[in-house]
Amino acid sequence: MIKRILLSVCLFMSLVAHAQNGTPSIYSFYGIGEVTFRGSVENRSMGGVAVFTDSIHINLQNPASYGGLKFTSFSVAATNNKTRFQTNSVTDEAGRTNIDYLAFAIPISKKFGAGIGVMPYSSVGYRIQTLASGSNLNNRRYEGSGGLNRVFFSLAYNFSEHLSFGVDLHYNFGQIETTTLATISGVQLGTREESTSNLSGFTLNTGLMYRRKVGKKNTFFGSLTYTPSTEVNLDNSRFISTVLFTANAEVIDSETEVIVPDSKLKMPQRITFGAGFGEERHWLIGAELALTSNNGFANRFEDIQNVNYENGTKISFGGYFIPKYTAFNGYFNRVTYRAGARFERSGLVVNGKNIEDKAVTFGLGLPLRGTFSNINFGCELGKRGTKAAGLVEERYTNISISLSLNDRWFVKRKYD
Repeated sequence: MIKRILLSVCLFMSLVAHAQNGTPSIYSFYGIGEVTFRGSVENRSMGGVAVFTDSIHINLQNPASYGGLKFTSFSVAATNNKTRFQTNSVTDEAGRTNIDYLAFAIPISKKFGAGIGVMPYSSVGYRIQTLASGSNLNNRRYEGSGGLNRVFFSLAYNFSEHLSFGVDLHYNFGQIETTTLATISGVQLGTREESTSNLSGFTLNTGLMYRRKVGKKNTFFGSLTYTPSTEVNLDNSRFISTVLFTANAEVIDSETEVIVPDSKLKMPQRITFGAGFGEERHWLIGAELALTSNNGFANRFEDIQNVNYENGTKISFGGYFIPKYTAFNGYFNRVTYRAGARFERSGLVVNGKNIEDKAVTFGLGLPLRGTFSNINFGCELGKRGTKAAGLVEERYTNISISLSLNDRWFVKRKYD
């Protein structure tokens, strides 16, 4: 089984490295693309809230949670996205289906827990075209693909039954390719600019989780994560081509390499505070506040106008309800019902407007009979951006599904 999981991780790494195009968002044009949600389907269905420790499910947002695992866990997830784009004059639609994560976690002892996995960090997938109007004869087409991925290793330590600490070490890798094609109406030749950045580097995430009983049934949860600012290396290249348009293709007439210096990109610092309250395996509700410091963050190349970065803020609310976890009859009594909402000021400022992202979420956790495993479904309905200042408003629907396999492994047999 372990060999199969390691093989799956390697195959997944190859997939995200060579075929990632996980977003249709226009705003993935900037920086290193749209930063993807870095948690599980279970947490995403609760507005992104991840303050709860769980003895079964993997919590990808706070590494301290691995200290609370009682079962070996394997989880994989995918999301289908549908987005509707609107400006003051144009409407369009696009969609994507992509794998969200693959993760494996194991309790090492009563004090230690560990995890390993791979997931996308950011995605680029835009396609924009501007057509000539009036006296302007210039047409332009912008395309981008790729993104930044990460392999992570997590380790957690329990100081006591109330407090645990954890660390995520990430190795980031990926490639972003962008193309700009400029043409003039009625002219057979055009100009194409192709830029490529290969990204690599290490980042770190630390976390604390606190839990304490309040009365006989209820529990209070506290959560804190901190991601320090680090740098990612960019190996850059750029080619300028003259393109000849034929009936069926674009043929390169001539091509010149432009020397673009390699660079470093400063990744944002992030701190998250969270708290929750409820009765375990029955109901829980929580909230989180995430603060992102984008000082020093920039686009890969400095020739993009009307864009700057401010500090970002994200507020999340959510929780779950299980009618009766121990019910022998009535399957839906053991189903986990989840819901939440979030509001985010991303810190990306385009044409003077801070791009906001807001959404409502809900989902179900369906237990598999006779096991501790389950299938989780989640739905996210949201809006990003605005039609003001010549920008684009995106209304999106994300449908997610995950498989969580949980069991006791490496238990020494008492009898042969």
